[in-house]
Amino acid sequence: QVQLVESGGGLVQTGGSLRLSCAASGIIFRFNTMAWYHQAPGKQRQLVAIITSGGSTDYVDSVKGRFTISRDNAKNTVYLQMNGLKPEDTAVYYCNTFPMKTSYWGQGTQVTVSS
Repeated sequence: QVQLVESGGGLVQTGGSLRLSCAASGIIFRFNTMAWYHQAPGKQRQLVAIITSGGSTDYVDSVKGRFTISRDNAKNTVYLQMNGLKPEDTAVYYCNTFPMKTSYWGQGTQVTVSS
């Protein structure tokens, strides 16, 4: 059974930073491309960043230069360092594989950025 457990969210002011973590179990983590997604209130879940098994990364334009995705295969964990946070980053953040698998969604972690 696959489990993805996100943590590290919280309430921060504009310009602040957070580091999200996602611990994976039940998959051969090191072989998977992993991704962070977010879902803002009233909107569809959207891709934020991806990291391949080889460590290559890509980001949506709105977070480029502010967010950094990384992974630790020894810990089966993927991270999202979020700097320069803006109110529009407010959302629930989830990790999943890329492409995502519906059955893998966890509970997510709430990020709220106050203006």
